[in-house]
Amino acid sequence: IPRYKTAFLDPFSEIPTLNILCAYYDSNGNPVESAPEQVLKKAHEAFQKTTGYTFEAMGELEYYIISEDDGLFKAEDQKAYHESSPFSKWGTFRAEAMKLIAESGGNIKYGHSEVGNFTRNGLVYEQNEIEFLPVNVEDAADQLVIAKWIIRTLAAKRGVTVTFSPKITVGKAGSGLHIHSRVMKEGKNMMIEKGKLSKTAKTVIAGYMEMAPSLTAFGNMNPTSYFRLVPHQEAPTNICWGDRNRSVLVRVPLGWTNPMNMIHKANPLENSQKTDFSNKQTIEIRNADGSADVYLLLAGITVAARYGFELKNPLQIAENTYVDIDIFKEEKKAEQKKLGQLPSSCVASAKMLEKQKEVYMQYHVFPESLLNYIISYLKAFHDENLRSQIENDEAEVMKLVAQYFHCG
Repeated sequence: IPRYKTAFLDPFSEIPTLNILCAYYDSNGNPVESAPEQVLKKAHEAFQKTTGYTFEAMGELEYYIISEDDGLFKAEDQKAYHESSPFSKWGTFRAEAMKLIAESGGNIKYGHSEVGNFTRNGLVYEQNEIEFLPVNVEDAADQLVIAKWIIRTLAAKRGVTVTFSPKITVGKAGSGLHIHSRVMKEGKNMMIEKGKLSKTAKTVIAGYMEMAPSLTAFGNMNPTSYFRLVPHQEAPTNICWGDRNRSVLVRVPLGWTNPMNMIHKANPLENSQKTDFSNKQTIEIRNADGSADVYLLLAGITVAARYGFELKNPLQIAENTYVDIDIFKEEKKAEQKKLGQLPSSCVASAKMLEKQKEVYMQYHVFPESLLNYIISYLKAFHDENLRSQIENDEAEVMKLVAQYFHCG
């Protein structure tokens, strides 16, 4: 059944065409309980009912564009974050994609080139990111799904290849799907209190910490996902949170806690009045990637946030899992060993989902049959030891990358 609010004009069709996302119903006119968009809807309803808050989210959509090497203005290997033209070749593609996504209903913050940029075998691999703005968690899922379709279709029109694959090759940055979230009440952001991260925010973080081992079952859904979740690749491996580095699972972006006016500092003639940006505060969970089922991922994150409010000691959990160091430094190994580990394979994620599935089933959010299907699906990869076996064998890694190149 079409969901009218998702309708948008197809930007690629020569004949005026309206595209629309649908919901699934059975022959009796009831929603199909295992349909991903219905699971997300139930997760949000349960969150609102149990907490009295609404849940908002937005994604950071990373992707690689692969094109022929023209030999001109090569970017420095793995140092292309916010690179400009002519070293970044595909800024115009990104701008056009953002325009089409916005015209299709996407709420975009901005876009930029990302860390990954390298040349191999006559091809240039350029990583980019499009970042959205926080909206109702159900709308956030719709926007990400439509955006991925637009980016892929635009690439086909331009005659280049795009991939959201979590792993691109050995030793290079993979692409993630970082999800920011915030808790709202009557239009007010509840993540900040008196200029500091609120107890509500730390309660949500505690839920993420507790459910992190199984969230990978929705956000990291093929074997290449776990080749990205390794040290020194700006991807998490440990279950912890912080605000000063990108090795943590949950990062708290800095800069929104106190009123400021940096515009005036850089431009003295501008108004000196300080602006309160605290309503922008989010927390970012960083494990997921392009293999994710977007609806089930956001449903799982919403369940984890709700679960934080049901814990007996969420603030203690948040305190115990906070780090303000780079846990991958050699001198910090002792601290790292105290932290929980994310699963290292699809099979390991499936086993953790088995252990924690009762939480997802509460309030009839995830049907047990759906969870059992995901568990079986992940176990079928038989990848328990795959990473340790081939991670340094580039030829074998590339075979794996090719197999799951167009995931999610």
